Amino acid sequence: MDVLVINGPNLNALGQREPEIYGAATLADIEVNLAAQGAAAGLEVDTFQSNHEGEIIDRLYQARQEGAKFVIINPGALTHTSVALRDAFAAVQIPFVEIHISNIHAREEFRHHSYLADLAVAVMAGFGGYGYTMALDFLINRLEIWS
Repeated sequence: MDVLVINGPNLNALGQREPEIYGAATLADIEVNLAAQGAAAGLEVDTFQSNHEGEIIDRLYQARQEGAKFVIINPGALTHTSVALRDAFAAVQIPFVEIHISNIHAREEFRHHSYLADLAVAVMAGFGGYGYTMALDFLINRLEIWS
């Protein structure tokens, strides 16, 4: 695996949950597009979603053992609450892009702070499902720098 895409709590409900904020695309739609985009660039993309913080952290450590080169993460609400997830990223030292479907800075005040942003290579917010495509494109274009 070259790239692991992690989706946090409630992202399994994409396409159904608040479509006016999160759009109509399902998580499966996004994952299929990412796999095709990665394959076209010669990269293997694996995906993981969990509503449980500990499972996400365990998967991140597993990704390090598997030799993952990059992570794309939409941590959902864990963005604003999880010091444990931040500590895991600091420990595994895999370059990652933090993404958000909605513009978290145009929403409630508590969503404006990210525990991950200062560790991330890049942060993308407000681009809808296209943010995943942009994040993978960014990683593909930066591959030579990090390899």
